Amino acid sequence: MSATEYVVPLGENARKRHYHESEKGKITAFVVQLEVFVNDQWREVIRYDSAHGFAHMDRYYLDGRKVKKDLNLDLSEALTLADEDIKENWKAYQRVFLEGR
Repeated sequence: MSATEYVVPLGENARKRHYHESEKGKITAFVVQLEVFVNDQWREVIRYDSAHGFAHMDRYYLDGRKVKKDLNLDLSEALTLADEDIKENWKAYQRVFLEGR
């Protein structure tokens, strides 16, 4: 098994955390999440992962709520989607999170 992990600064008070495991070139587990620094701590905003045995996305809210959405994708497709979505939409996700929507 091989594991890859890194954090990418995206802008002021925002970063992307990426982790994935692979075996023989096949993704076996992953987590990609947008984090925003607010109230002196890093908070999850959007997290794509393969916990619970399936690819899904969790959306977090400033008030502590969390909504889970099944992606209905294999792990490799979900990992690609996660990286691309956060890269393209992090500013909007950050704004909505901070506005409490």
